[in-house]
Amino acid sequence: MENSTVPRVVDWVGTQTELGRSDHTAVVNGNILYVWGGCQTVIGQEVTLPSDEMWMYDMESGLWSLSAMSGDVPPLLSQTCSSYLQGHLYVFGGCDGHAHTNQMYRVNLDDREFVWKRLTDTEGTPPSPRDKHSCWVYGERIIYFGGYGCKTVRELNNEKNFTVDHTSWATIGTVIFRFWGWNNEVHMFEPETNSWSEPQTQGACPSPRASHASAVVGSKGYVCGGMDSTLIDLHCLDLDTWTWTQVYSTVGTLPVGRSLHTLTAVSESKLFLFGGLSATGQPLSDAWEFDTRTKEWKQWDHQHKEKPRLWHSAGLGNNGDVIVFGGTQDYTVLMDSVAVLRSPSKNHCADVLIFQTQPYSLLR
Repeated sequence: MENSTVPRVVDWVGTQTELGRSDHTAVVNGNILYVWGGCQTVIGQEVTLPSDEMWMYDMESGLWSLSAMSGDVPPLLSQTCSSYLQGHLYVFGGCDGHAHTNQMYRVNLDDREFVWKRLTDTEGTPPSPRDKHSCWVYGERIIYFGGYGCKTVRELNNEKNFTVDHTSWATIGTVIFRFWGWNNEVHMFEPETNSWSEPQTQGACPSPRASHASAVVGSKGYVCGGMDSTLIDLHCLDLDTWTWTQVYSTVGTLPVGRSLHTLTAVSESKLFLFGGLSATGQPLSDAWEFDTRTKEWKQWDHQHKEKPRLWHSAGLGNNGDVIVFGGTQDYTVLMDSVAVLRSPSKNHCADVLIFQTQPYSLLR
């Protein structure tokens, strides 16, 4: 019989070894930062962290607490995509240690019971299995974009939406007539009806990509990076008309191209970009603000310049603060004759970085 008692919650004085992680999920709700999953490096190997634990950081007291989770606990997942809607954390896709998945899980964060539910019997066709994708939350819907995964020959019905990773033929999988690569598809999930759909978009869509960043401002979904380019590219999808446009900045300097970074909406017209991995393999610590009205990038002068981050999380806190947690600062890229390989990071960060994006009130 399932234990219906409230899960164990304990105060925790975290250490680098216990709390440091990358590739995790983080949600800011009020004064609490919820952190789930991720990976750490153990004896030179990247290890996926348990999926039946929820870490909570109280930003007022500075204390961490740990709670057990129950229900339909997801498998150990990496490179998944998460979203927060109506008090629930949704987790979709990723790798489960054996293959890419397209499963959806949900947990209520507000009731503090932390009981997972796997969403099955959905209507419509879900996206193909993928990882390193992103999503927007708009109009009580979750809208997914891009990612890296596999498709059969039959599924490759639109070459413009999928770029084949030719190196994967030698390094991934054994199934004949299955192709791996990047996509620029848009899929929508509606929790109220438990249904999937694929909106038909128009306009100049972004090229297929993964490890990019996305954010919503008003009715517009923005996506940037994730490509091997010298300068950052920025694209906008109108979530009412499903029309893509590429956003060009005609004023000032552009950030360098990057992946594994974060993009956070901090006001009705501004986006905040932080960190990532440059196209040349360098961890970044720069911070930028983009004004969606003036189409201008502005670099920030901040106190965390000596703390580069990639593969981290970022969320909007109280008073416009951007809360950055985890990630790594010593990511290494190795090359061989077949593919680009990633060396495990030696140090996964455990500190919380606060970026103040607007003046505080006198009370604060």
